[in-house]
Amino acid sequence: MSGSAANNESNGMSKICTVEEAVALVKSGDSVASVGVIGWITPDALLAGLARRFKSTGDPAGLTFYFPCGTGDAMDIKGMDHVAIEGHMKRIVAGSYVNPVDPKTGKRPELMRLIRENRIEAYSWPIGASMHWLREVARRGPGYLTKIGLDTYADPAQGGGKFTTLAEEDLIQRVNFKGEDYLFYPTWPLNVGFIRASTADEFGNLSFEDEPIHSSSLQIALAVKACGGTVIAQVRKVVERGSRPAAQARIPGVLVDKVVVDATQMMSTDVAHDSSFLGGQSWDGQTSDRLAYGADKIVARRAAREIRPGVTSIFGFGASSDAPTILLEDGHLTGGHYRDYQFTTEHGPFGGLVMSGWQFSANKYPEALLDGVTQFDFIDGGGCPFAALAFAQFDQQGNVNVSRFGVANPGAGGFIDIAYNATDLVFAGTFTTGGLEIGYEDGKLRIIREGKVRKFVRRADHITYPVRRNVMERGQRAKLITERAVFEVDAEGLVLIEVAPGIDARSQVLDLMEFNNVRVAPELALMDADLFRVG
Repeated sequence: MSGSAANNESNGMSKICTVEEAVALVKSGDSVASVGVIGWITPDALLAGLARRFKSTGDPAGLTFYFPCGTGDAMDIKGMDHVAIEGHMKRIVAGSYVNPVDPKTGKRPELMRLIRENRIEAYSWPIGASMHWLREVARRGPGYLTKIGLDTYADPAQGGGKFTTLAEEDLIQRVNFKGEDYLFYPTWPLNVGFIRASTADEFGNLSFEDEPIHSSSLQIALAVKACGGTVIAQVRKVVERGSRPAAQARIPGVLVDKVVVDATQMMSTDVAHDSSFLGGQSWDGQTSDRLAYGADKIVARRAAREIRPGVTSIFGFGASSDAPTILLEDGHLTGGHYRDYQFTTEHGPFGGLVMSGWQFSANKYPEALLDGVTQFDFIDGGGCPFAALAFAQFDQQGNVNVSRFGVANPGAGGFIDIAYNATDLVFAGTFTTGGLEIGYEDGKLRIIREGKVRKFVRRADHITYPVRRNVMERGQRAKLITERAVFEVDAEGLVLIEVAPGIDARSQVLDLMEFNNVRVAPELALMDADLFRVG
C-alpha cells in the first residue's frame, strides 16, 4: 500500500478529491494506464482534466499512455483523444484505437492525425495481449508469453506492432521456448492508473452496479499498485462506508488512492443510463433496434444464417455485430427463444442482444458478465467455437486485415485472439467500399455505384490474421460473406460458392479482385432472394 493510502486508512481521512487535485499527482515521464471501451466505462473527466493541466502549465510532459482498449469515442466522450497532444503524449500502447469519422465534424480523431503524421511513438497490441499483460505486471512477472499473434502485424517479423517510425523500441519479442516459437511481451512499470466505477465510499471501495462491462478496471488497479503507483477512480456517486454488501465492492479500497466524483458521467455514447444493458429484468426477445436497408443489411442477413442455437457465438466490432439484430428483426428471439442463443463479445457480457456501432461491447438484456481479462481467458481457452468478424482487406495469400488500411489505424482489437481460437469463422463486409450503392428490383441485385476501394487485394496492408494458413494447418473453417458473393477458404485459397441474383460472377466479382487464383465451385449457388428483400 502506498504511504498516502496507509495514512488515509489510519486517520479515517476521505480519499475524495477534485479532478485538479487528482491529476496533479501525475508527473512528467510517468506511464499512465487507463480503462475504457469506446464510451463504456471511460474515466473521461480524469483524462480531460489531465489534458487541461498540460495545456495550462506544460506539465506533465513526455507521458506514456497504456490503453488496453480504444478508450472514448473521440466525440462527446473523447477519452484517449483528450490526451492526444504532442509533447504531452510521448508514447501510446493501445489494444485498439478509436478511428471512425465524427458525424458532427466529419473529422477523424486527433490521435489518428498524430499517428499518421508520425508525431508520437505509437504501438498497437492485440487486446488479449494488452489485458493479459496487466496480469503479469500485477504479479511482478517478467512478461506475457503467447502463441497468439505469431505471423501477424504484432510479430516482430511483421513490424512488431509499431504504428509510427518514432516507435523504435521493440516492445514485443519473438522467442523460442522448448523448441516452439512464441511472442513475448516484457513487462515495464505503470505509475498511474485511471479507472472508472459507479460508486465509491470514502475509503475507495468501488462497485459497478451501473456499468454493463468492467473491462480491465481491477487489473489496472492491481498492476499499478504492484509498481508502487497511484490509482485514481472516477465515480458517479459516493455512499457511506460499509453500506453495501461486500460482494458488490469489486475493487477494494486498498487498491485506490484517490476518488473523483463526476455526477454527469455518461453510461456510454448517447446513453446517459439504460437499465436494459444491466440485465436482471424480463425480456420478450424484442427491442426497437433495426438496421437500415442497404448492403450492410444484406451481409448481416447472410451472416445470421451461419449462427446456430446452442453454440456460444462471439461477434467483433463492425458489420459482423449486426447479425444478431437480424435474428431479432425476423422474430427468432421471441417467445423465450433468445435463451437458445449465447451471444457474447470480447468484453464479457453473455446472453441477450449484441449491439453494433457506438453501443458495441455491452449487450442488451445480458444474463452474465465476465471482466475483460477473464473473458480473454475464456476466448483463448476455446470457449467461443463460432466467431463472426469484419474484414477490410483479404489478400492473395489468404490473409485478412482489419488493423491498418488507407488512413485508418484501428488496430486489431480482440480480433486475433477470437480468430485464432474459434473453430468456425465468418468474415463479413461489403465487397468494395467507399461509395458503394446498391439496389434491388425484379428479383435482382443491382450495383448502382461501385465502391472506390477494393477489398480483395493482391497484398494486404497489414496481416491481422493469416486465415488460409490456419485453415490448412489447424483445421479451422472460414467463410467470407459480402452483399454479392460468398466464399469459402480452403487450403488452396478462396472458392466462390454463392453469388447474388442479378450479379455476373465474372465481371462484378472475379474481375474486381486483384488476384486470379479464386476458384468457382462446380455448383455455384444463388444467394437466397429473401436476403435482399427491402425492409
